[in-house]
Amino acid sequence: MRLDATSFGHDIGAAGRKDLNTAAIDQTNARPLDKMTAPMIDPFGRMVTYLRVSVTDRCDFRCTYCMAEHMTFLPKKDLLTLEELQRLCSAFIAKGVRKLRLTGGEPLVRKNIMFLVRELGKEIEAGRLDELTLTTNGSQLSKFAAELADCGVRRINVSLDTLDPDKFREITRWGELTKVIEGIDAAQAAGLKVKINAVALKGFNDAEIPDLMRWAHGRGMDLTLIETMPMGEIDEDRTDHYLPLSEMRERLERDFTLKDIPYRTGGPARYVEVAETGGRLGLITPMTHNFCESCNRVRLTCTGTLYMCLGQNDAADLRAALRSTDDDAYLSQVIDEAIGRKPKGHDFIIDREHNRPAVARHMSVTGG
Repeated sequence: MRLDATSFGHDIGAAGRKDLNTAAIDQTNARPLDKMTAPMIDPFGRMVTYLRVSVTDRCDFRCTYCMAEHMTFLPKKDLLTLEELQRLCSAFIAKGVRKLRLTGGEPLVRKNIMFLVRELGKEIEAGRLDELTLTTNGSQLSKFAAELADCGVRRINVSLDTLDPDKFREITRWGELTKVIEGIDAAQAAGLKVKINAVALKGFNDAEIPDLMRWAHGRGMDLTLIETMPMGEIDEDRTDHYLPLSEMRERLERDFTLKDIPYRTGGPARYVEVAETGGRLGLITPMTHNFCESCNRVRLTCTGTLYMCLGQNDAADLRAALRSTDDDAYLSQVIDEAIGRKPKGHDFIIDREHNRPAVARHMSVTGG
């Protein structure tokens, strides 16, 4: 999940800039935060309890379906400090967020990231947060797995699209599969529950998915398949590799018995149980069967922009609110105003007539 940030303002778009204006909210009328216990409920009655935070736009991979090979990343001065990210996360937790996921880019390449992880882990100890999780490409995981577990992280997602070392290097452009496997080994040794995420890509890894599933289940890991999404310009036409998961499921059912189950982790995946392996397979289908009706999530970028929907440009500038005053009550009201604009869903389409990105920003702007 990466970012082409030659112009962050361009990612939001001219039409969206008005949505970043927090001046209309009067700081003098802000109520104390500790008295604001009402949950965050959007215009469609969905309670927002899940925050995904992209702590950096940078990544040490350049996955072909996600980003262009030559990226221009945000200057470090534009990023929130880790202390500012902690303050924003704490404000959301005070307003009812119970699950928080750190993403990127690759979150473990952010310098001193464990400071933020440890501080958020204290929210779990205090009972204010139910779960702190992480999505990673696994490249740095062997260094941090034990410390993540010590900080209260119990479950992580590792993005892994193929077990073929040559194909892995091809799709990541310069990643090393052995480092990712070492990271998974370290995570499991530390007691972390690992789930594998794989983007299903026609003509690249679709034939490997049965073996990838057997491998994951054989190690006690769930596997979740994800449809590619039209976010950000890349160096190829996404329609060339777009694979509807309805089609992938039909293929798998030729050799496996898949049973729908009600298991949920709080995210968008729908799960099936695979009788032959005894494991679970998740399906994230933003294109063929979107999950918008039950969306309980918002996404915070490393620059402090809050996106209320993965596939829409409407956003709120929390950095301005954060830096304008030390009063968290004002920040809380800015968040409430943004939640009041959360849309019903996205408008993702991928076909030969809609082969350009639905939104200009890459996934790492929003967080995966």
